[in-house]
Amino acid sequence: MTPELLIAGNLLVDDLVLESGLTRLGEPGGAVLYAALAASLWSSRVGCLSVCGDDYPPLALLALAGRGVDLAGVSSLAGPGVRTWLLYEAAARRMVPRLGCPSHAAVSPRPEQLPAPYWQARACHLAPMPLASQLELARALGKSEGCLLSLDPHLPISEDTLDAWRPVLALVDAIFPAAEELQLAGLETEPRAALRRLAGGRLRYVVLKRGERGGLLYDLATDQLQTWPARAGAVVDSTGAGDAFAAGFITALLAGQEAPAALQRAVVSASFALAGWGPLGLLAATPAAAQERLRQWSAGVIPPAA
Repeated sequence: MTPELLIAGNLLVDDLVLESGLTRLGEPGGAVLYAALAASLWSSRVGCLSVCGDDYPPLALLALAGRGVDLAGVSSLAGPGVRTWLLYEAAARRMVPRLGCPSHAAVSPRPEQLPAPYWQARACHLAPMPLASQLELARALGKSEGCLLSLDPHLPISEDTLDAWRPVLALVDAIFPAAEELQLAGLETEPRAALRRLAGGRLRYVVLKRGERGGLLYDLATDQLQTWPARAGAVVDSTGAGDAFAAGFITALLAGQEAPAALQRAVVSASFALAGWGPLGLLAATPAAAQERLRQWSAGVIPPAA
């Protein structure tokens, strides 16, 4: 299959520890899982590019295939993959890899792993990976004419790392950092001025996800800054919500929608991820349910741009 949207990144096993002390161990995870499940609510042609350890829960891969997600780009690792502690604290979430696991780079895909049809994808989302891995993929995929490239950072974009980030930012059309992943001076008081500093190359959209605070969308082409409020029917577990949000946004752009409408689809996608432990909320969702929720929430969900 030639995917319309390619999701590149990691398939990891997660051990969740919530601030309340509740735990869920051995959950199938990784941004690729959440983004692909969310994208499949809106698109019938989604492909995954990843490296999968032999300890990854096979039912999760079967669920992806059952949703029509193409797994031809998922390579097998000879042995266990990466298993991480996800520690949810009041200030932020921390990811701590378990000892004895392969390196993050070793389980991140490389351009030579792309099946031939994947090079024709209309869009590719680079999920959180080491910066060198994201740069390598962005350089390779950027050669495909008309391919929309987006990225979710793993290494925070800060005053100390901005120079290292500039070659990558120049190659992508949109970035989806969480609040802890974008730490520029003046961002809270003068967000438009702070976000202008990311300009360069083809970057157009900075979509700053702030969890319960909603978020900010900055359009570098028009200098417009737009906010959106958080919205969810229920919040059980926030794992994967940001990945689902990004996938929803990208599928809307591929459908020819403008950024404000893409935000509405993104908020709906994230709401399904929030509704269950791990990927259960997205696994229970259907395209029809997603369309109905979008219809119900569309009026007044996103305030106008300023």
